[in-house]
Amino acid sequence: MKARIKFRKYGVMKYIGHLDVMRYFQKAMRRAEIPIAFTQGFSPHMIMSFANPLGVGLTSDGEYFDIELKEPISSEDAVRQLNEAMVDGMEVVSFVQIPDEKKATGMAIIEAADYLAIPKKEDILFSNEDLASFLSQAEILVLKQTKKSEKEVNIRPWIHKMEMRGNDIFMQVSAGSAANLKPELVIKSLLHFLCKKETETDFYYHRIENYARLEDGKLIPLDELGTKIEG
Repeated sequence: MKARIKFRKYGVMKYIGHLDVMRYFQKAMRRAEIPIAFTQGFSPHMIMSFANPLGVGLTSDGEYFDIELKEPISSEDAVRQLNEAMVDGMEVVSFVQIPDEKKATGMAIIEAADYLAIPKKEDILFSNEDLASFLSQAEILVLKQTKKSEKEVNIRPWIHKMEMRGNDIFMQVSAGSAANLKPELVIKSLLHFLCKKETETDFYYHRIENYARLEDGKLIPLDELGTKIEG
């Protein structure tokens, strides 16, 4: 049986990198007595895979990882036991059963993510007209870092939505293995387009949700593809 866990990451835990998050949840699984399965061989490890690792310094309400269970545990018990083992800055939101197929893993199905870019200075103001003008460009060319070098890419097809929410900038962008756009890169391009200096504008970034795409094109949060495990 496979399960998908959704969790929040906030507060001081935003400074913890992905490898440390993995180690943290490995310890939390033991403390919470979740019946997680292990690999076979001389060095067995927990069967656990994260959908879209979060960058250091970002907070999130919609992080996911998948695990394999040796035996069933109810969703209610799993959430309660895990949260009893959590520290401030981490909270498990849901625990659902997902299909066993490899193609159903969060890492394989993720397509998009929602973010908020939150200005650190309250007097930094943008408008929906600024965002509409920015998105009206046929191309938004940026230098994107690859493993071996830099290359110029057009990120416009990867930006699905942008709008103002109060003084914050909401964006929905492509995520996953095919195309993964960081919100920092979008804001950097926006500031350049509006002729604003990066040193005058600084942001916090918050991920709201990660999505898969259904056959009809609709985006759906990853945990909504699973079902609750009854006790």
